[in-house]
Amino acid sequence: MKRRDFAFHLPRERIARFPADHREESRLMVVDRSNGKIHHSRFSRLEAWLDPSDFMVINNTRVIPARLFASVGTRRVELLWVRSLDLKEIEVFARPARVCVPGRRLKLENGIEATVTAIGPRGLRRLRFDAGLDQVRAAGYAPLPPYIKRSREEADEWRAFDLERYQTVYARHEGSIAAPTAGLHFTPGLLERIRLHHGVEEITLTVGPATFQPIEVDNLDDHRMGPEEICIPQAAGERILNLRRHRRLVAVGTTTVRSLETWVRLDSPCERFVSELFIRPGFRFQMVDRLITNFHLPESSLFVLVCAFAGMELMRLAYELAVREGYRFFSYGDAMLIR
Repeated sequence: MKRRDFAFHLPRERIARFPADHREESRLMVVDRSNGKIHHSRFSRLEAWLDPSDFMVINNTRVIPARLFASVGTRRVELLWVRSLDLKEIEVFARPARVCVPGRRLKLENGIEATVTAIGPRGLRRLRFDAGLDQVRAAGYAPLPPYIKRSREEADEWRAFDLERYQTVYARHEGSIAAPTAGLHFTPGLLERIRLHHGVEEITLTVGPATFQPIEVDNLDDHRMGPEEICIPQAAGERILNLRRHRRLVAVGTTTVRSLETWVRLDSPCERFVSELFIRPGFRFQMVDRLITNFHLPESSLFVLVCAFAGMELMRLAYELAVREGYRFFSYGDAMLIR
């Protein structure tokens, strides 16, 4: 199967630069796999599309302020914090990376300086700061994907807003550098109603570069997902398995899908593990029955996953309809429920 099989035309104006005014007022496309029917609704009406026997699993990871602005001499540089190495050293993606060579000094906008200590592939750099990472993080912005265009001035103007809205209301375990965006549509009230009437279980996948890394090979068999850390507490895992025996599991987001489908394939039970699972058409789902997700990038591993879950023909139809009907795409966009 080829990467180009998952290409589709997406007008630039369909990419959401800002979320809906209220989380639950984003649009909801409901896709029925059993009969191919497609319905149009609002996320606030999600409960109406769930069956009484459905229960939900969410990813409660919390996003860190991982976007940093710095300067190298007179050049401005944008950094994405990937992971901490020790109390003062981190790995980042740098743009432009060519100015960040070993030994070069960088200065954040709050005055903290760092030295480039090593380089890696695809713009990856190691930085050692002169101050602790808490001070570095205080200078951070929400790690919005690059397709959500923000000028430098807009980034400052909307900094507080993005730090709050690019985060689920149930975010608890800090460490991700991208949000599990399907969960951005929930309000505390909506989540509580679903918890009361259906049941909600929580797991954690710490979102890293693997979730959003592009597919750079022509043949999907050659694509390799990077590792991401997952935690499914023993008690939650036992409840999920017990519920799954007689009820349908609704996964909120592709990160939840990959967590559960990796976990069920482990050789032995484990609370903490790493996933490099790349889900593509032909994959046999063992845990997930229904999926809440956003509208994804063409040729991305996320779009490949939803095609594996719902079928390529049905997803192509749904996405073509979404473009025609003015649905908003990507992280701050609208949602889809695949039943």
